[in-house]
Amino acid sequence: MGALTMNVPSTARVLQSTATPQGTIELRLMEVPLPAPGDDEIVVRMQAAPMNPSDQGNLFGPADLGSLRRASGATIADIPEVRRTSVAGRVGRALPMGNEGAGTVVAAGAKAASLVGRVVAIFGAPSYATYRKVRAADALALSPGTTPAQGASAFVNPLTSLGMIETMRREGHHALVHTAAASNLGQMLVRACRIDGVPLVNIVRSASAVAVLRDAGAEYVCDQSDPDFDQALADAIAASGATIAFDAVGGGTLANRILVAMESALQRKATEYSRYGTATHKQVYVYGGLDSSPLTLDRSYGMAWGVGGWLLWPFLQGAGPETVARLRQRVADEITTTFASRYTATIGLEDALDPDHIRAYTRKATGEKYLIDPSR
Repeated sequence: MGALTMNVPSTARVLQSTATPQGTIELRLMEVPLPAPGDDEIVVRMQAAPMNPSDQGNLFGPADLGSLRRASGATIADIPEVRRTSVAGRVGRALPMGNEGAGTVVAAGAKAASLVGRVVAIFGAPSYATYRKVRAADALALSPGTTPAQGASAFVNPLTSLGMIETMRREGHHALVHTAAASNLGQMLVRACRIDGVPLVNIVRSASAVAVLRDAGAEYVCDQSDPDFDQALADAIAASGATIAFDAVGGGTLANRILVAMESALQRKATEYSRYGTATHKQVYVYGGLDSSPLTLDRSYGMAWGVGGWLLWPFLQGAGPETVARLRQRVADEITTTFASRYTATIGLEDALDPDHIRAYTRKATGEKYLIDPSR
């Protein structure tokens, strides 16, 4: 029997995205049943949920946002014909949206009654919803005084930054490179690396982004718009000893330039020549897709290198429960400091369907991030 602190409705409003057989993406707000919590479950009144790039990818898929329009209570965008095969597996399926968020526990089963009234963070869809029922073990109870907005981004960006550091250590590297580094995630990584004593080379795309990271305490910042970028990158990598990179850009030549800079830095210390390059392994992990063009590699850095994909969820699955518990606890302890997020604007669920708001929150502008408050 759930322990209630207020009247909890029997339904919740949820933002859903559907790929249609007609080749469109449709966004709708739908009423779905909200069952009472079981013994080990809680009901959370959602009050804050971030718009992460991964959320935007789920919302719109490969749709052309230039075709956005409102019709019959939905927001619709066309999927270019050449991209429709990429969503074939979700055609006709209404997918709930929002990968993380935070709110107040308003109902709980007998085993979770102590959480009633607490602010908790949750991971997994749907967080773009007025209410969400989850297992108590899957929620992260935040320290008293922490607001839902402060706890909204307690999973994706914080655990991604810590996962990058953990991956670096597990694979025998001692310093790392990060691209698109002035983002909310990038600023978290700067703070976490500084606390952990991990040398970090940050790659950004403008002088203003350099200033953001300098203010955050970053030591190595390289600006792609600088004509001397490649030399500056090689110098920073040589000084830091970085041999692993996490790339949010994904396409184009940036991953290749990082590998070239790593090899150049390693060659400075080489005592023997080899036609196969230095023996130290150089690794670039692509974890984002800011550039949708093909990733280009010229293989001018020997044979000891690798390029692969990296995602948070597979990392957590392979890290083991003890490691995940340790990382989650660190996030909870440092959610208002190391892992604090800043938001450009807060909007409601209805606003998330408005074409003008969509064009704003999908701009991919450095440092800009929107927050949804489903309780509005």
